Amino acid sequence: MPRIYTRLGDKGQTVTLAGKKVYKDDLRVEAYGSVDELNALLGVIMSFTTDSEIKETLTKIQKELFVVGAELAMEKTAMKKINPTHISDLESKIDEIEEELPHLANFVLPGGSKTASLLHLARTVCRRAERRTVSLSQKSNINPDITRYLNRLGDLLFVLARYENRKKRIEEIVWSGK
Repeated sequence: MPRIYTRLGDKGQTVTLAGKKVYKDDLRVEAYGSVDELNALLGVIMSFTTDSEIKETLTKIQKELFVVGAELAMEKTAMKKINPTHISDLESKIDEIEEELPHLANFVLPGGSKTASLLHLARTVCRRAERRTVSLSQKSNINPDITRYLNRLGDLLFVLARYENRKKRIEEIVWSGK
């Protein structure tokens, strides 16, 4: 394996998977960098949770996020690996978890257990990754299923946070607008 350092970063640049040299604040780098940050945060969450179902779900998502990042890092890709099946899998998981949760009529304040709080943080990082991907999609042709996937993933992280608090018997704090 070559050395981990290339010294390109010293000048604020990097090379994409497509082999193109770009600045590190390039929209593409921002998009896949945010996905990478989300993936790392999911690893932190798994180190805190003792729930095997949450660990299994997050491990699957981490693997998918590597695919998302790779797709975003390529300028032209004939293979669109993230597809509607990935999105429907997330929706099924959301539906499964929501069946165990009380109906939500108001916003809730992020927090609760350590794991739930981190899941709320992951949700916000996911939303940033989604925004960066939308920005990229306005300038470059990307797989539209990636945006859908990130949107649904943000929803899943929210319901996982609620689920974690419910299992720990931690009451959600409802925001009443005051």
